[in-house]
Amino acid sequence: MGAGPNGVVWRVAAAVICIVAAVWLALWYFIPAPPKTITIAAGIKGGAFEHIANRYREILARHHVTLKFHFASAGGSAKLIADPKSDVVGAFLFSGLLNGENAPDIVSLGRIDAAPFWIFYKGAETLDRLSQLKGKRAYVTVATGDLADRILAANGIKPGDMTVSPERGAPAAEKMLKSAAVDVAILPPIDLNAPSIQAMLRDPDIRLMNVTQVEAITRLFPSLNKLVLPQGVIDLAKNIPPSDVNLIGSTTAFVVRKDLHPELIYLLAQVVKEVHSGGGVFQRPGEFPSLTDPEFPMAEEAVDYYRNGPSFLQRYLPFWTINYAKRLAAVLVAAVAVIIPLFTYGPRLYAWLMRLQLARLYRRLRFVEADMQKALTSDGAAILQAELESIDRASRILPVRHSDQFFALRVHINDLRADLVRRSSGLVGEVAVRG
Repeated sequence: MGAGPNGVVWRVAAAVICIVAAVWLALWYFIPAPPKTITIAAGIKGGAFEHIANRYREILARHHVTLKFHFASAGGSAKLIADPKSDVVGAFLFSGLLNGENAPDIVSLGRIDAAPFWIFYKGAETLDRLSQLKGKRAYVTVATGDLADRILAANGIKPGDMTVSPERGAPAAEKMLKSAAVDVAILPPIDLNAPSIQAMLRDPDIRLMNVTQVEAITRLFPSLNKLVLPQGVIDLAKNIPPSDVNLIGSTTAFVVRKDLHPELIYLLAQVVKEVHSGGGVFQRPGEFPSLTDPEFPMAEEAVDYYRNGPSFLQRYLPFWTINYAKRLAAVLVAAVAVIIPLFTYGPRLYAWLMRLQLARLYRRLRFVEADMQKALTSDGAAILQAELESIDRASRILPVRHSDQFFALRVHINDLRADLVRRSSGLVGEVAVRG
């Protein structure tokens, strides 16, 4: 079978299969498919980030990507995203927890919102400086790692200067303030519309600290910024708050691992923009997500999306098909890279093969002519005649476009054939005389 036409077909088919397999394996390696499931650190269970993460999950589900959560404190989230052995590939981080120097394998998708540290207190005394919290019974968040401790330390409050409640969460802080279990509650940057925040802002017995030294604090802690809660923004009719309130603000970054699949980073940037581009009390429409991050390098895919919008493939193809489209494009580019040289060098190769075939046929003719010059016998003449017929049959494979070369060769074959016939006739006469 190997020597016949079927063998040739099988060999060609095997070669094609091997080439296709090699190309597919190469594309699988160089253009891997994005994972269908990812895990992000979403802060404290029941916290503000869980609500945002749920919105991310809904949008990603439309693109057939499953989002899982890993709950921990903000400090715990920073450890998870910085740990290369962790399965967490994304995280919400408050300012000051981590940066590009101590976490070089992390890139940012930008700052996604701005929110203040909420400092609520109860009592007749007006509190407007953090140093006044010394000696108070307090709820102090651990969600921002040691950032709150460093701010308090800068105001002369060291560990042990306040009695800190072990309970956690804004609802617990609200309950403790109402029951007078604590004098003050320092909460992490939680969304203004969180039910517990709204309840404390509207409670006439609970007051929100107007931090008069906010300018100085934000100069000493560059990761922080000044925010203002405008007079009446909570309730215009009841004029809540009764005056502008200066707050210590912080921005939140959404970060991912640098080695996360580029298509997923692009998709997450799309999700981030959809969720966070609207306006609010502390931000203008379009202010977030930001194009820069003061603590981390920005992901190139995110910057490209924020500036230019979706790519051509994202605009017209479902997310799960984009990777296949890229592989197909790579195959087409490779095919073009092979086909164009074939069109360029193919005719030259073809002409060279034709010349090679003609040279072989003329070489055989030269051998026939050389044998005719030797002592010729009847058997030898018959062999030479058969060789000329073989050369004649072989010459018929020349294509029509090479008819001039074909007929030139036929002329030479016929000349030798006629000469051989004459030589053979002389041999027959000699045999007759001898008989």
